[in-house]
Amino acid sequence: MEKLISPVLAAIIIMLGLSACSSEISDAEVTTTYSQSSHEVSASEQESVSNTELTEQEETSEEAVMILKIGDETVPVTWEDNQAAAELEGLAESGLMIDMSKYGGFEQVGSIGQDITSDDEQITTAPGDIVLYSGDQIVIFYGSNSWAYTRLGKIDLTEDEITELLSNEDVTITITMQ
Repeated sequence: MEKLISPVLAAIIIMLGLSACSSEISDAEVTTTYSQSSHEVSASEQESVSNTELTEQEETSEEAVMILKIGDETVPVTWEDNQAAAELEGLAESGLMIDMSKYGGFEQVGSIGQDITSDDEQITTAPGDIVLYSGDQIVIFYGSNSWAYTRLGKIDLTEDEITELLSNEDVTITITMQ
């Protein structure tokens, strides 16, 4: 009986050994396949990251800008880089419509509807100047005045074009983001 168990035991040990070798080879093949797949995914991920970075760069170069309309006419404006203009931009995101009134024969004035940060300084305005007065009033000049205002921007039109837009009657302005 011992003679029979020894060859059977030996055969089982040999089969287990071969099966372990076979398993090692299979694991190596699996690992190699996995490594190659990981490499392919990494290349795909890199392409995706590159595309995302490109999209973010395009979005940065196409940032939204504040648009001013006087009545139905969109006018070009160079906006100031200050806290008041930034807060006005925040209000413009939901669209800001302001009924303006002629005042003094040289300006149109309208309420923003809330206070925004002001940093008033004594200035002499010129046609096209857009300023904040008293923290909650926007003023657009078609003439000149000296007072303490916070600059918001400047309409980039000629004096004659500005006068034509603002001097005849009360206007409604709309400030939006685009």
